[in-house]
Amino acid sequence: MLLDRRLFFVKERVAVLKLTDTYDIFDPQTNQQIGIAKDEPSGGIKFLRLLVNKQLLPTTVNVYEQDTGALCFSIRKPGFFFRPKVSVFNAGGVYLGYFKGKILTIGGGFWIFDPQNQQVAEIKGDWKGWNFRFLAPDGRELGQVTKKWAGIGKELFTSADSYIISLS
Repeated sequence: MLLDRRLFFVKERVAVLKLTDTYDIFDPQTNQQIGIAKDEPSGGIKFLRLLVNKQLLPTTVNVYEQDTGALCFSIRKPGFFFRPKVSVFNAGGVYLGYFKGKILTIGGGFWIFDPQNQQVAEIKGDWKGWNFRFLAPDGRELGQVTKKWAGIGKELFTSADSYIISLS
């Protein structure tokens, strides 16, 4: 099962003139695809992306099991201009908490809150913004997200990125 794992390789699909993003999720030890994450905005928002930067528009990213196609969880981002509050829901639609973007940080990052608005973790980025650490409130490292380079051609001519996610 996807959520029972502690190590993931997430690879954004490359496409020309795409209105939505799709991410393949692999087991990095076996190279087997174990899930898929799909950016699924509403119909009107999808076409509004032709005129407005998609970062400013609301969207939902749904994460599915590869084998069964079952929904694992959803991430919902409202439209924003400054600091987004990104909500997370389980497969049954139960609210699990949210991420809130930091402001004025060199490497970027987020604070993570539970449904009762209690901070449960922090995500800190490095100065390049390519590597992130999940930290508990007491400073313990809970996991990492590390960008994997795909080669000079892909890096120069696409915005598709790949990351390794490891959880403690």
